[in-house]
Formats: sequence, C-alpha cells, structure tokens
Amino acid sequence: MIKRAIAAVVLTVALTGCTPTTTSMPKAVPQPSSSTTKAAPADTSCNARASRKPAGALPQPGRMPAGSYMAEIQKKGRLVLGTSQDTLLFSARNPFTGKVEGFDVDMGRQIAEAIFGDPGKLQIKVIAYDKRVSSVQDGPDKGGVDIVADTMTANCDRWKQVDFSTIYYEAGQRVLVSKDSTATRIEDLGGKKVCAAEGSTSYTNIGAVKPKPIAVSRPSFGDCLVAFQQNEVDAVSTDDTILAGMAAQDPYAKVVGNKFTEEPYGMAISSQHPEFTQFVNAVLERNKADGTWTKTYEKWLGSFGKAPQPPVAQWR
Repeated sequence: MIKRAIAAVVLTVALTGCTPTTTSMPKAVPQPSSSTTKAAPADTSCNARASRKPAGALPQPGRMPAGSYMAEIQKKGRLVLGTSQDTLLFSARNPFTGKVEGFDVDMGRQIAEAIFGDPGKLQIKVIAYDKRVSSVQDGPDKGGVDIVADTMTANCDRWKQVDFSTIYYEAGQRVLVSKDSTATRIEDLGGKKVCAAEGSTSYTNIGAVKPKPIAVSRPSFGDCLVAFQQNEVDAVSTDDTILAGMAAQDPYAKVVGNKFTEEPYGMAISSQHPEFTQFVNAVLERNKADGTWTKTYEKWLGSFGKAPQPPVAQWR
C-alpha cells in the first residue's frame, strides 16, 4: 500500500507538474452496472481504415486554396489540436517544461507546418476522451478544435460522426496488472475491476471479454493508473502503447497478454471539411515517403525497437 501510494504521488506530479494536495486526487466515479458494460456488436459496415484520397499536390505553406478550411485556419493564425495530457509518449505534459508533447502532438505539428510553414503555429487544447468527437464537430468557433490526434481508433461508428485521416499508427489492446498478479491475459480477470477511460473503445472492448471483468471508467487513463495504484481497480486495459507508458511510470506494474483487438489510429476531422481531410492525408503520405514518420517514431517510440513500416493508406 505504501509503495502504491508513493507511486500515485509521483504520477500526479508528472501529470500536473505541481505538488499534489489532498484535493487534487480524482473523484470517485460510480461503477457502471452490468447492463451499461455490455458491448454492442461492432459496426463492420465500412472499411474504417479507408479515408479520402488527396486531390493533388500539396499547396505551398502559407498559400492555402481560397475558400478551403485550410485557408480559414491560416487566417486565424493557428491550428487547434485536441489531445490528452497524460498519455506518455503520445501526448503528455512534460513536468519540467509544462508543455504537452509526444508522437500525437508531433503529428499535429506536421499539419501546422504544412499550412503555415511553422510547426509552432499549433494551439494544443486538452480534451477528455469522451469529447473527442464533439470537439471536432463543434470546431474552434464553438470551443472545439480543428483536428484531434489522441490515440483515437478509427471505426465505423465514429465515421458516422466525423471524418478520419488515413491510419498513422497501429496499436492493439492489452492489460496492465501488478507484478505479483497471476493473470497472464485479460480473460483471467473475470469478476475483477478493470479500468479504461470513459468514451474510449477500450472501455467498450472490456465488456466483450469472457469471463466478464467489471468495467470501471475514469475520465482519463492517467486517472485509471492512479486508481490502480490506490488499489481501487485490479487492472487497466487499453492500447499496448499507452500501457507501456504506464508501466514505465510504475515499477510495480507489468503488461500481460497478447493483443486482443486491433486499434488503428486516425486523426479526427469534421466531416463538413472533406478538403481538410484530403490535405491531412497528403501530408501523411508525404511524411511516410520522406522518412518524417519514421523519425517521429524513433524519437518517441524507439524504445519499442526498430521502427516498423508506416501503415499503408487505404482510400474510399
């Protein structure tokens, strides 16, 4: 218990950059009933990996086509990116600089650079997992964002609400347990409390496991890790890359089991701006071809080993 409490304090400092107080801990979230954790059948009516094909060559930075959404962004002087602040390696707040950084953030910076010629013209807005779709739908004028890069799985249900870029990262769901746990896969956690972020596909996927764990939601995966360290839940389950970042923060935790889902990450964009989706895809294709994607992987995820081949684009 003492070791776990110390780890929880360290995590709070890492996420906020501040000395924690007794009021800074996450509030308890009521556990959902079994009826709310039942997983609905996955919508397979589309190819969720397929996106809008680029219309042509990328325009010169600072010279976005008149009437396009990119021109609107250029006029405002910044690209507003929605992401999290507690997903180590992908989008986490650096406790020393206070800046949110990681693989997903760099994906956003590369889009900003293509629009402005300056990757610094990026405004980062921290959003909750269950606000990723609505933030894109609202747009910056209504308090939302231009684009979301936040370990977000592209699936058919979400495609009905927003557009996605082509897939820029391939992940899969696993489970994090304490080092003294005998569980070797999520199926060993039937009847145990397993945490995932509210509004994430990870939370839904827990409900499809048999024997069924007790799915517990928290506002973010950082909150899940704190709940795990305080022995409020038995495990955390989400994408393997996110769990690797958690395990790096907690020496008393380990990641177990094989991937039991496929989680293709795409950047979410309003379906009202198909030309922006095409533009983002053109940037991704260029960066995959010229080595930028590989360098970004090596920068943030090189500890996982040699960079794989970037995901191959599929078109609608």
